[in-house]
Amino acid sequence: MIRIPADAENAHSSSVESCPSLRDVHSINPTQLMARIESYEGREKKGISDVRRTFCLFVTFDLLFITLLWIIELNVKGGIETTLEKEVLHYDYSSSYFDIFLLAVFRFKVLILAYAMCRLRHWWAIAFTTAVTSAFLLAKVIISQLFSQGAFGYVLPIISFILAWIETWFLDFKVLPQEAEEENRFLIAQDASERAALLHPGVLSDGQFYSPPESVAGSDEDSEEKQ
Repeated sequence: MIRIPADAENAHSSSVESCPSLRDVHSINPTQLMARIESYEGREKKGISDVRRTFCLFVTFDLLFITLLWIIELNVKGGIETTLEKEVLHYDYSSSYFDIFLLAVFRFKVLILAYAMCRLRHWWAIAFTTAVTSAFLLAKVIISQLFSQGAFGYVLPIISFILAWIETWFLDFKVLPQEAEEENRFLIAQDASERAALLHPGVLSDGQFYSPPESVAGSDEDSEEKQ
């Protein structure tokens, strides 16, 4: 009985184990991979992803909404010009809403600069703006006399606080994870397309095909007669 050497058995087992991975790569559709890669590259050419653009729009909405509420508060108190002069030129920390408006401008500038222009992929910028907003609003509510000035003493600080934390939640749970997932998919698809290109070479040209020379008719019969 012939025994197969151990090295041959190991080589055979390794080749058998490698067959499923080869079959998986062969089963990949190159057109689908190229479509995924082209779609991702198209999004990269746009400069900013859709979910990040939505985040920037929400940051802009934050600034515009706080500005609108502040203008309404100026009208309610007896005219824009008179109240604006009182809150800006004669600023008082305990009774003015101008600092809440400046806080919204501060959030807008930092977040747009970090996540729209610099395309930052970290949470430190949103954490900084949210921490500053929360600390300032808590101190203003405790020290100032906003609650004695009517409904706007409650509305502006509460809405500013809520919008800052919504921006934090949206960036941390939507923007950054979705962009990381899309990047991982792109890398996997690119790696699979490179493997498929190695296993499925291009169509051979006409020069690479050849055929053996044709045999002369009756040559078999002549050879039989000579024998």
